[in-house]
This record gives sequence, C-alpha cells and structure tokens, in this order.
Amino acid sequence: MYNAINMKKELTQNSKILEQIKTIMNNPSFKVPQEDKDFFYSDDARGIRLQLDYLKSEVKLREEGIDYTIPVFGSARITEESGENSFYYDEARKLGQLIGNSGNSPLDCHVTLMTGGGPGIMEAANRGAFDVGAKSIGLNIKLPREQFPNPYITPDLCFQFQYFAIRKLHFMQRAKALVVFPGGFGTLDELFGVLTLMQTKKTPSIPIVLVGKNYWKNVINFEFLIQESVISSSDLDLLTYTDTAKEAWKSILAWHEKNKTPLF
Repeated sequence: MYNAINMKKELTQNSKILEQIKTIMNNPSFKVPQEDKDFFYSDDARGIRLQLDYLKSEVKLREEGIDYTIPVFGSARITEESGENSFYYDEARKLGQLIGNSGNSPLDCHVTLMTGGGPGIMEAANRGAFDVGAKSIGLNIKLPREQFPNPYITPDLCFQFQYFAIRKLHFMQRAKALVVFPGGFGTLDELFGVLTLMQTKKTPSIPIVLVGKNYWKNVINFEFLIQESVISSSDLDLLTYTDTAKEAWKSILAWHEKNKTPLF
C-alpha cells in the first residue's frame, strides 16, 4: 500500500513538474531572440532591424566587388508603351548600356548601375546593363504599388529593404553620380534628399544629371527659388540638364575629369 501511494505521489509530482517545464518552454521569454517575432518586430528591437536591413546588402555588395555605383532614378510608370514618354524609357536603357560597358569590360564591377529595382525607368536602366552582359543592382522596398523586382536585375544583387532610410543610405554610400529621369513624388524625394545632403556638405559633391530639360524646367522653377532668396545661385552648380543618355554619360565623365576624380 505504501509503495503504491508513494508511486502515485511521485507520478503526480512528476506530471506537475513536466507541465511546469512545458509552460516555461512555451513562454515567449524562453525563445532565442531571432525566433521571437513579437520581440524582433517590437519598437525596442528597431535598432537591430535597421542594422540588419543595412548589413545584409552591404556584405553582398562587398563580396561582389562593387566599388562605386551610379544610381538612376525615374518614374515606375514610364514604360515602352508610354507614347511620347517612352523616349525616356529608351534613353534609360541606353544609359544602362553605357554604364554596363564602362571600365575594362561588362564584367568589371568597379562602377555598377544601381536602381530602385522596380518597373518603368528603373527596369529600362537595368535592362540596358543586362543587354551588354553587365551586372546591375536593384534596391527594392515593400510598397502598395510596384512591389516586384524587374527581371533584368542581377539576382545576386537584387535586395529588398524594410526601411526607406537604409535604402537611401545605400543609394548614396558608393554613388559617383546621380542620374534622374522624369518621375513623381518618389523621384523628387530622392533628388531633393541628395541635393540637401550636398548643399549642407553632409556628403561629397557628385554630378547630378537631370534627363529631360523641358520636363525638369516645368516641374521645378529653381530660378524662382533664387529670386526668393531661399537658395543660392551657386546651388544650381550641382545640376546638369541633358536630353539623352549619351549626353548624360559624357557629362558625368567630364565632371569627374574636371574635379580630378576620374572614374576609371
């Protein structure tokens, strides 16, 4: 009788202990951090997520030998079938070819084309590099529209970001020029962000080429800003207006030659 009762107590105790251990192990605090989604996506862990958002692509860019980049911005809505505006798609594609063929060969990643990774002008530029067998980079980000990468980005260099800030950092970190085709809010955001960084000397100056003279003269009246004394006339020295890919590429090379920072 004693042994049976004792055994029953032990089983009951063991059952309670096992249940307690199970409760402990199922508690979120027991999970390793990277498996605890509630913690990982909390406000407290935002700094870690920012670091990872930066680091994953940074490691890969180094591995691929990307020294410098030329980011190309422009509307995701300008396509080959955009009527008159399809001219800009064609020129963005030509620019991608010119950048892709630069250096020693298309396999030379010393200077590499970079876009936002989506359709439209971004697709055209990546497509141009693809045409000549050169690698190119796409920095995608989750958006309500244009969430998919275009098919011409080099797979090993196609990234997706959570944070606009980190994506912007990568656009500028290796940039040796910025080429801006006609676009909307996103394009204007990138353009003015870079202009502000250069105006305030937070980043070294690089050539900024606006493709489509008539478009940009109508969209932004920089002369009026000078008249209103909210910018200086010297601020416009940061900008070059062109109409073609060939002109844009020539102006980039000339700028670096003039400033004794040749690309190659």
